[in-house]
Amino acid sequence: MGQEPGDPRGFSERLEAARERQGLDPRPTQPEPSGAPDPSAFAVGARVALDLVSALLVACAIGWGLDRLFGTKPWFLIGFVPLGGAAGVLNVWRMFAPDPKAPGPDRRRTGPDPGR
Repeated sequence: MGQEPGDPRGFSERLEAARERQGLDPRPTQPEPSGAPDPSAFAVGARVALDLVSALLVACAIGWGLDRLFGTKPWFLIGFVPLGGAAGVLNVWRMFAPDPKAPGPDRRRTGPDPGR
């Protein structure tokens, strides 16, 4: 083989290549193309608050406008407040939900099990 049996450097290189081929070692993460750093906790909290409040404000504005248009004072506003709250919660849910296309240990396989 051209290598001494006790050569630790050759073994570690072969071991690293084998682990990489089998996908046992995580690949180094590539920086995002934009070069943006990970968001801080404050930035995430501000985005959550902004998503919740903006969805609720838009829903209230739509309800108020429809109430003025049709003369049904509180009813559209009452109906759109829960819809705005639900839309805000859905936006926050989407922000924290894992990407279904991303590979990872928490993703289930959907095809038949090849071992069966």
